[in-house]
Parts: sequence; structure tokens; C-alpha cells
Amino acid sequence: MLDWLEWSDEAFERARASRRPVLLFVRASWCRFSRELEQAVLGDERVERVLRERFVCVRVDKDRRPDIDARYSKGGWPTLAWLDDAGELLAADTYLDAGPLLARAELVADFYERHRDTIRARIAEAEAAQAPEEPASTKGAPKLSLEIVEHVAHTIQDSADPVYGGWGREHKFPQTEALDFALIRWSQTGDASMLQLVLRTLRCMQEGEIHDHVEGGFYRYATKPDWSLPNHEKMLDSNAQRLFAYLEAWQAFGDESFKRTAEGILSWMQTTLWDRELHAFRGSQDADPAYAHLPMLGQRREHGAPACDPTIFANWNAQAASTLFKAAAVLGDEAHARTAEGVLAFLLEELYDESRGVYHYWDGTYHLAGLLSDQAYVLRALLDAYSYSGDSARLVPARRIADLAIENLSSPGGGFFDTQYDPAAQGGLRKRNRSILENSVMAEALLRLAHLSGVHDYADTARATLESFAGDYKRFGHFTAGYARAVDLLFHEPVHVTIVGRRGARDTAALAQAARKPYVASRIVQIVDPERDRELLERFQLPQRAASEAAHAYVQRGRESYAETGDAQRLPALMTRVERAT
Repeated sequence: MLDWLEWSDEAFERARASRRPVLLFVRASWCRFSRELEQAVLGDERVERVLRERFVCVRVDKDRRPDIDARYSKGGWPTLAWLDDAGELLAADTYLDAGPLLARAELVADFYERHRDTIRARIAEAEAAQAPEEPASTKGAPKLSLEIVEHVAHTIQDSADPVYGGWGREHKFPQTEALDFALIRWSQTGDASMLQLVLRTLRCMQEGEIHDHVEGGFYRYATKPDWSLPNHEKMLDSNAQRLFAYLEAWQAFGDESFKRTAEGILSWMQTTLWDRELHAFRGSQDADPAYAHLPMLGQRREHGAPACDPTIFANWNAQAASTLFKAAAVLGDEAHARTAEGVLAFLLEELYDESRGVYHYWDGTYHLAGLLSDQAYVLRALLDAYSYSGDSARLVPARRIADLAIENLSSPGGGFFDTQYDPAAQGGLRKRNRSILENSVMAEALLRLAHLSGVHDYADTARATLESFAGDYKRFGHFTAGYARAVDLLFHEPVHVTIVGRRGARDTAALAQAARKPYVASRIVQIVDPERDRELLERFQLPQRAASEAAHAYVQRGRESYAETGDAQRLPALMTRVERAT
């Protein structure tokens, strides 16, 4: 058996002491090809012997270490990255059979043995010449405008599959960010082509093999344009995202098939991934094609379900919590909100520290603090919780997470790095990345936080974040949908419904439920308790109302007020009128 090490300073110290290169094996726990490589190829006696004698072997899980995955993976998993003893990349491969892997290992080891000192000298020269991080010049830089939104809308439309919906040729992913953006565009402009793109994609997906018609939920991706021949792993994050898409479609169109598909995803998540002891969701369920092709539930039970990765990931659970609040509102089932609250309670108790922010994952203890993805999605989930329950205590950790991200992850040129600065980082981890998707999620969350807290500095940070990508967003193609959605939110402020009333009172709850009922492209629902939230009431300059008075809803957009009512039956029509008028 190979002596696999974790990614650590100790592993690279061993490599330097032994003058050997490093083999980095990046795997996914749910990926059957990763398991096949590990068992059939890396377990081969000849391969084991060469790797044991000539390399220091490091193994990481791509979901537990997304920072390493982002810098070393060769477009998929498994990845075999050949590194020097400082973590610099020498070469990278995906799946190799035993013969080719042996040849590659011998080649790398021989080259490294002959040229180690030369490699180290070149790396030292490069590091010496590397300039420190400085603010990027903004002179002449492209500015934010609605032209960005228009360009992304055309890109999404032009690159979509006109027959089966979705995007991609060899690997077919739903791209739920693009679906959400297309739905927003239809709602704002009445563009029928955007409407048809959303409907075509969602209907073809739910009819295709990528959809598990027996137990509910979706497999990760398909390999054919008609959503057939899927890879059969099921992930928490992708199912949470697709659940949100079907809930929004049910809300917007009332198509019963969308509701059934959403309920199937919910059932699978709660039956298969829910950890009853921890009150959180496991990360994924392994791929098993034989199991997936069994058409009856009884046959599947006899066969035995694929194993689940028990790891609790902060960003994925936060996505699930946000979607569960949506499910509670759209399906009218408070049980989903209670589940979401349980998830957030776990995240705040076990994966959050007031001085370090959100940690990435839990496997009996917490690991890897400060990744942008975790801060962004947990911040968003806390705001969803506040919007749903009216519990202003949720704003305390939300603001703290936002402040820590601004303090520790801000890029001098605008936006956020994916990780905190670590002067002792090895190799590729010395370079910090800026993900346009994660920056867009954070910018959108900061815009919402500014609306909900009345602290406008957050909106300024969001604007600077979006501005920092205005010059190069086009190179990301349809993957910029989340960015365009955040830019759109900056220019088209949300319909903001503030309900002043006692939290938990029947009339307050009725107004809140009515405010969530219609599909509105961009909306914020906020409950302000006149007794508990006096500071917020004063900050928003809303009328002071006695706790004994009936609840009242105020509808505004930006700096303009449009309506007020205490009638829950009138509120949806007033909101829809505001959205269409602006």
C-alpha cells in the first residue's frame, strides 16, 4: 500500500529532504473513475513500487480542498499532478492505465533527478521577479452598464441547445445560473425566446435519463444532448440548485410537472443525504450504474443503495438551506423552513468562528477556514433565513461574515480572492484566484445585505466587485449568467416589501406569506418588529407603530415608495404592479 500523505508542509519537507518529486492525486469521493484508478492502477504492484521509491505521494479530495483542485486539476477527476518539492507543477494527467502511468512516473522522476537544481533556480528567479500585489489601475477601465446584461443575455440565447435546452456538447450540464437569469430576463422584458429556453431545458431535463424517475433528484451531468447517458453520481449542491430552478418555474408558470420534480428532489435529499444526528446534509451519493438502471424501488433496495460521502460541506449546505426556505414559501410547507433553520444552526455552531469566518467542511471537526465560496453562500443563506423568519439576530453573523471577507479576502484591484493570503503556502497555492461566479454570489449577497441592514457601504463594495470584472467577463461565455444577474440587481433594485408587525403574529405571517407568493424577478421581504427592531425601524424611517397595532406592509423600490397596505390579499397585486411599472 502506498503511504499517502495529506497536503501539508510536512509532505513537502519530506520531498525536499529525500530530493524526490511529489505525486499529487486529486480525487472525488463520488467518482468511480477515481476509485478505479486508485484500486486498479495505483494498486498495481509495479506502480506502487516506483511511486514508493521515487516520489512523495499526496492525496486530496477535490471537494474538501477546492483550493488545491482549482490550481492543479486537469479539467476533471481523477487528476495526477506531478510537482516539484516546492509544489510547482511539472506535468499533469487524467486517468492513466498502469503501463502509461509507469512510463510517465519514470520520465518525471528521471528528469527531476537530473534537473532539480535548475528547476529550483528558475522558480526562485520567478518568485524574486514577481511584483507584490498592488491596486490595479482603474484609469480607462470598462465601467458597469446594462450593456453587460444585454450581452450575456444574447450569449446565453445563442449558445443554448435549440432542441433539448441546456448548454454544452460533450458534457451536458443544466447551468442553473443561466436558467435563473433567463427567467429574470423574461419577467423584465417579456422576451418569449427566454421563456421558451427555460421551459425547453426544464422539461427535457425532467424527461431525460439525467432525472432519476424512481427516487427523485438528478444525476450530475449527461453525456448526450438529449440528457441521456448520465454519470450517475448525485451531488447535494447541483440538486439544491436544480430544486431552486423547478420551484421558481412552478411559482412562475403553475406547471404541475415542475412541482412534482421539485418534490422528488426534496424527497431524495431528505431520505438519502440528510444526517439526522447532525441536522445537516451529506455531500453526495456515489455513482452505481447498475443501481441507477433498476426501474423499481424494491429492486434497488434488494441491490443496495450506493454509499454516501458523510462530509458536511458549508457552501453546499448553505445552498440547500437557501433553497429550502424557497420551498417553504412556494409549497407552503413550514417543515422545509424548520429543516433549513436546523442546517444553519449546525453551520453556525460547528463551522463558524467569529474571528476566522466560515470553515469549509466537517468530518467530526472543522477544517479549512476562510474560503470565499463558504463565506458567500452562508451569508446568502443567513439573509434568506432573516427574510423568511424576520429574526433580525441573523443579521449579526451575516454582517460579521461579510466584514471578515472584506477584511481578509479583498483584492487590491476590486473583488475577492478565493482564499486568504498565506505566506507559507506551497506552489500553486501561493497564487490566489478570483472566481467570477463566487465574486458574483458575494456581490449579490452584499447588495441584499445593504438593503436589509440599511448599511450602504456593502453596496459600494458590491459595485467595486462587479466593476473589477467588467473588462474580461466576456471570456467566460454562458458561465457569466450569475455575474449578469448581480449587475442587473445593481441597476434594477429589488421590489422591497417591509412588513412592520409583531414577529410570529398571524397578521404579520399572512402579509409575509402573501409577499412571497407571486413570482417576482427580484424581491426582498423583510419583517421589522416594532418592539424588537426599533433601530431598524428608525434607520429605514418607517412610521412608528405600536406593537398592538395590526401589521402593515410598505412596498418600495430604490428611493421610491409605491404602496402600503394591511390587506394580505391585495399585496401580491401591488408588488406585481411595481415590478412591471419599473
